[in-house]
Amino acid sequence: MEIKKAAMAGTLESSDAQVTVEPGENGIQLSIESSVIHQFGRQIKATVEETLERLEVTNAKVTVVDKGALDCTLKARVECAVYRSNGIAENIPWGGAVR
Repeated sequence: MEIKKAAMAGTLESSDAQVTVEPGENGIQLSIESSVIHQFGRQIKATVEETLERLEVTNAKVTVVDKGALDCTLKARVECAVYRSNGIAENIPWGGAVR
């Protein structure tokens, strides 16, 4: 799926994450800001990259500001931002239905 315009999902509240996607070139450019980056940085990166791969996003600038979100929250925020960037608002196959 192509990222057509900048879009954001999530909040900066505790136990959440704010994910921003923008059109990009030359693959995925991922920026992660988190107070727990040293403990969970690799897992956050893997979760975001896996979700983008399932959605078939190949070129994008992705920024994640993590406030202690669980993996399921990160996945939902990435999915929502990608769908918003494409103007998709109906019949969305959320969660595990996206393959």
